[in-house]
Amino acid sequence: QVQLVESGGGLVQAGDSLRLSCTTSGHTFSTAPMGWFRQAPGKDREFVASISRTGGSTYYSDSVKGRFSISRDNAKNTVYLQMNSLKPEDTALYYCAASRSYRRSYPMTGDYWGQGTQVTVSS
Repeated sequence: QVQLVESGGGLVQAGDSLRLSCTTSGHTFSTAPMGWFRQAPGKDREFVASISRTGGSTYYSDSVKGRFSISRDNAKNTVYLQMNSLKPEDTALYYCAASRSYRRSYPMTGDYWGQGTQVTVSS
């Protein structure tokens, strides 16, 4: 059974930083693209960032490009999202997603999902 567990969310002020982590089990982590999505209240879930199997390629939405950074540690089955210069509009429930091995890193299709970690940015 595939499990994805996110951590690292919290309440911060505008301009602060947070690092989200997502650890997986029951999944061939090192062979699959990974990514982050988010969903704000009243809005659809949206893509944030994704990373290729080896970590050699990364992709970002325009709204976070230059502020967020995705990385992975295949030895730890963990993917990270470093979020800098946070803005109130970044407030959302952030989900970790994993794809099946044959899928592309971008556009990302999430086949497995975590439960989400809340990020709240106050102005």
